Amino acid sequence: MLSDIDVKNALIRSVQTEKNAMNFYQMAAKQMKNADAIKTFELLAREEREHAKHFFDKCDCAAELGEFDTFIDETPDQDGEWLSDLDKALLSNFTDQKAMELAMEKEKRLEESLREMAAKIENAEVRAIFEENAKSTHNHYVLIESEYARIMGMPHETDIDTFVRE
Repeated sequence: MLSDIDVKNALIRSVQTEKNAMNFYQMAAKQMKNADAIKTFELLAREEREHAKHFFDKCDCAAELGEFDTFIDETPDQDGEWLSDLDKALLSNFTDQKAMELAMEKEKRLEESLREMAAKIENAEVRAIFEENAKSTHNHYVLIESEYARIMGMPHETDIDTFVRE
């Protein structure tokens, strides 16, 4: 189990990770062409902001990060993994498809990380925040996967019954 200091550090890192994810979705949305993909990424950016707020409120980390709104609106961390990977995608012929593939990969890894962290936290209230964010992160993956399938012209999961019956 993690010490109280380790838990606080994990919460602070999670605030930063969620901010990085928010910035990723905001920046990618500005580069996308498909209107529905843009709306999806804008929605995800808003949800990542909410996730960051949940972690921020629990960690009492204003001394380390400042006020939430000021912190969240600061210049994006270009060296963070989310944005550096997006920068690489932009340099190598950015497409909506590439952005969604990268987002799915990021969400999958983040979900795993959140679940691993939750398992190490003894405090039930803090553990619940990590578990809830892991569920939401999984839902992000599913949302992106569905939009990706639609853009790629793949059958939507709601169409599967139609194909099976025919």
